[in-house]
Amino acid sequence: MKFRPLHDRVVVKRIEAEEKTKGGIIIPDTAKEKPSQGEVVAVGPGGRDESGKLIPIDLKVGDRVLFGKWSGNEVVLDGQDLLIMKEADIMGVLDVPATKKKAA
Repeated sequence: MKFRPLHDRVVVKRIEAEEKTKGGIIIPDTAKEKPSQGEVVAVGPGGRDESGKLIPIDLKVGDRVLFGKWSGNEVVLDGQDLLIMKEADIMGVLDVPATKKKAA
C-alpha cells in the first residue's frame, strides 16, 4: 500500500536498538527502551504560513532522524510498525558517516 502523509507530517520507521551493551551484556526484550532514532519513509508536502504560502519540509526520504521518546502516533501499514509525526517533533537529522573502505 502506498501512503502519502499530508501537510507537515513525516512517516518514520524506528531503527532497532542494539541487543547488547558495549560491555557485552545482552538486554532482554522486556528491558529495552523504544529507540528514539528512525529512518524517514515518507514526507508530506509541507505546511502553510498565514498567507497560504507553502513552507517545504527540510527532510527527505532516507534521512536518519532523532525524535522524542513519546513523539508521533504509532501505526501499522503493510505489517510494518511506523510512526507518523509532525516535522516539529523531529529534533534533528543524524549524519551517518560512510563506512571506510579498506585498501586491498
